[in-house]
Amino acid sequence: MFDEIKENIIKFITSRAVIVSFVLFTLACVMIYRLFSLQVINGEYYLDTFKLRIKKEKTIAAARGNIYDRNGNLLAYNELANSVTIEDVYKSGSGKNAAINQTLNSLIDIIEENGDTVDQDFNIVLNESNEYEFKVTGNSLLRFLADVYGHTSVNDLKYEEKTKTPENVIDDLCKKFGVGEYETPGVSSSFVARRGYTNDRALKILTVRYNMDSNSYQKYIDTTVASDVSDQTVADVMENLGMLDGVSIEESTARKYVDSQYFSHLLGYTGKVSEDELAELQQISSSYGINDTVGKSGIEQAMESVLQGTKGSETVYVDNTGQVIETSNYVDSIAGNDVYLTIDKDLTEACYDIIEQSLAGILVSKIQNVKTYTYTETSSSSSIVIPIYDVYYAIFDNDVVDIPHFAEDDAKDTERAVYEAFISKNASVLANLREEFEVTKTPYNALTSEYQWYMSHIAAMLYSDGVINSSLVDKEDDVYVAWTTDETISLTEYLKYAIAMNWIDVSKLSIDNQYADSEEIFAQIVDYTINELSSDYDFQTRLYKYLLLEGTISGTQVCNLLLEQGKVTLSDEEQGIWDRGGETAYSFMTNRISNLDITPAQLALDPCTGSMVVTDVNSGDVLAIVSYPGYDNNKMANGVDAEYYAKLRSDNSNPLYNYATQQKTAPGSTFKIVSATAGLTEGVITTDSTIFCGGIFDKLDHPPRCWIYPSGHGNLNVSGGIRNSCNVFFYEVGYRLGLLGNSYSSETGLEKLAKYADMYGLTEKSGIEIAESEPSVSDQDAVRSAIGQGSHSYTTIGLARYVTTIANSGTCYNLSLIDKTTDSNGNLLEEYSASVRNTIDMPQSYWNAIHLGMRQVVQDKSYYANLGVNVAGKTGTAQESKSRPNHSLFICYAPYEQPEIAIATRIAYGYTSSYAAQITKEALAYYFELRDEDDILSGTARELQDGATNAD
Repeated sequence: MFDEIKENIIKFITSRAVIVSFVLFTLACVMIYRLFSLQVINGEYYLDTFKLRIKKEKTIAAARGNIYDRNGNLLAYNELANSVTIEDVYKSGSGKNAAINQTLNSLIDIIEENGDTVDQDFNIVLNESNEYEFKVTGNSLLRFLADVYGHTSVNDLKYEEKTKTPENVIDDLCKKFGVGEYETPGVSSSFVARRGYTNDRALKILTVRYNMDSNSYQKYIDTTVASDVSDQTVADVMENLGMLDGVSIEESTARKYVDSQYFSHLLGYTGKVSEDELAELQQISSSYGINDTVGKSGIEQAMESVLQGTKGSETVYVDNTGQVIETSNYVDSIAGNDVYLTIDKDLTEACYDIIEQSLAGILVSKIQNVKTYTYTETSSSSSIVIPIYDVYYAIFDNDVVDIPHFAEDDAKDTERAVYEAFISKNASVLANLREEFEVTKTPYNALTSEYQWYMSHIAAMLYSDGVINSSLVDKEDDVYVAWTTDETISLTEYLKYAIAMNWIDVSKLSIDNQYADSEEIFAQIVDYTINELSSDYDFQTRLYKYLLLEGTISGTQVCNLLLEQGKVTLSDEEQGIWDRGGETAYSFMTNRISNLDITPAQLALDPCTGSMVVTDVNSGDVLAIVSYPGYDNNKMANGVDAEYYAKLRSDNSNPLYNYATQQKTAPGSTFKIVSATAGLTEGVITTDSTIFCGGIFDKLDHPPRCWIYPSGHGNLNVSGGIRNSCNVFFYEVGYRLGLLGNSYSSETGLEKLAKYADMYGLTEKSGIEIAESEPSVSDQDAVRSAIGQGSHSYTTIGLARYVTTIANSGTCYNLSLIDKTTDSNGNLLEEYSASVRNTIDMPQSYWNAIHLGMRQVVQDKSYYANLGVNVAGKTGTAQESKSRPNHSLFICYAPYEQPEIAIATRIAYGYTSSYAAQITKEALAYYFELRDEDDILSGTARELQDGATNAD
């Protein structure tokens, strides 16, 4: 029996189950011991020494190539800088959005406390009214919306997505990224977008979150929060890294521009690549990625493939906080190539300063110490004056002073007084408008000019906000005509009629009852209007105009605002005179303009813009291309300064617009050289034939007149026609060009004019490498088109190519801005030159007649006497609006005997072509070194001869 028990025990012990169980038990004991050792005995040691190693492949951005002028002067370069970045190292889950947003909120506080700015390269911005608006339009806007709502094609956008307002898009993104708060914690249905955030802060956080989301398919890829930050920001971020998960400081380069305002339109700026740009660039090189910085405009964009270097790479190991712990497989980047331009830096800057000084001189000469100027049908453009009160108002209207600061706690005496006046006026006007809507109902034509502006503004606002659905409005309706054209009814009457006709979109109003009657809808429109006006920046700024005109705010107070806010500073002597009352507000302001303490661009009064292009006659190189005013493209590159960009967008002088390459106006009498060429070549005139000018051209119904009417020029040959800019002479040329036998055909004349305009390159863009508007050759009225009227419309750069062709007697170039490219070591890669577009084959006698007429034009200008170089040119004026001054144009070349350079100058709303001619004279004096540079570039307003005449 004992042996049997023993045998059973041995069988049990040696059974597979027992052995397996014993092994498992032993292993469990070992594991328990090991876990005890790891977590209890050595837990603190391992916790201190633990590092999570995450491998990632990282690209190394290449340094962008430099840009130089023709003489090797640096225009654009790179500078070592630090950027604040964030990586998505956050755990997925319900708390992820809140964690990232909290980190970003704290990070933005640190960045802004040190005076740095968050990059805001986003397609929604804040305007002056603190309201969201789209930065793009058209197809670009649809592409943006498609990206926001996750569509690969704009065709996939739903109607409600296409019609989203900027605020709708912001709210949708806020909900997606959790930027807001719950009304009741834990109840997702009560989430309120943006709650707890200002509009500005919500936009900044969304910009970063949107960019992070774009990188979401590449985990541990940096997203830049702020570029080119200060050392103090670096120190503060590093100090707080423990609470800023995923945040790091990355060494990078910042794009810098020398004397930026002079070259901003030419050079452009860099920025983060957009989806559309990326798709286009990847067709050229697959190396482009979603986080790349590329040229956004100007030469930076045109020469992107040259300036962009070759990326490097490395393998990086990071810990659980995103900090780099090891790198390997390092491949260095290759710097981009350098670009040399044809332009001359010093000449360009001189031309820009000459334009600014001259514009200031024109303004000072036109400003009068009156409150208003009334334009009448009998007024001439040359007689338009600038009331000093328009200057005072411009200080508010173009944000020369910081209006929001009036309400700040540290506002000074004048600021507080002006703000109190504004508050009172605002309340009064809103109350009066409500009474006007509900009680008075004054017909528009019986309102004061002040309240007419208010009503027009309100109507425009209701249309733009969609309260009045313009697609439903019948433009032929009698009531609509009575409001818009006849102006015989009140806005109240029009709105009530619009309600009855179902032109109102009630979804835009706060109406709960879907069966609301017309009176309730009207009441809601009034409430909506008053509420919107309370935050309408344009409306509120306009109130200062009427505060000035009614005397509630004085010109002296406007001057004091400039002093209190430090917008202008005076010498101790000048300040003493002002404090003692020894200077009037009128003289204070004109002196500030004369000294360029306040620039024409800041005032944005006519004239405040100008452009000039200087070319090499014999090569087609552009030596200078100037658009005034410019802007600081340093604030546009390396992450857009949103506040600065918003100010540029709202600036009435439109500094983002390239007036040299994009503004098109009629050429005025500068076009007469084309007509002369057509007339001579087509045989309708000869160099010896004459045409009689009696002051009126009587071969058409409604006969057009010469500028000299009721006098006449008498008999003129082609040189005399150009010299005297005789309209009748060129009316006759245009008429003869249209003759078919004995009958006149305007279409035939237009075809011939277009043919010769094409020979001078006026039918196509000029050939320069940066963006340019398409020209327009007139397609109406050959007779008037022959003197530069009709529908002709050309850019300054287009006119520069035109006069270059005249100067060299027939070689029409495709103009160029690029001289050569080199590698980063200065080795030549490629030389560029302007190509010949076509040549005009015309007898030299014809050219001689044209050149002689242009030389005589300049000889007749007293201000060109004793210049020191002989100049040939042609003036031109172009009327765009009867209530604004004419555009001023001048084209020329010099020296007359052997031309070297040609210049085209345009001063928009510049009164008379004489001004453009005098401005050009200063540029010629600088180029040929005919006067002391300090005399030409005085830094103060330049007094110009009035020379008001229609002789062009």
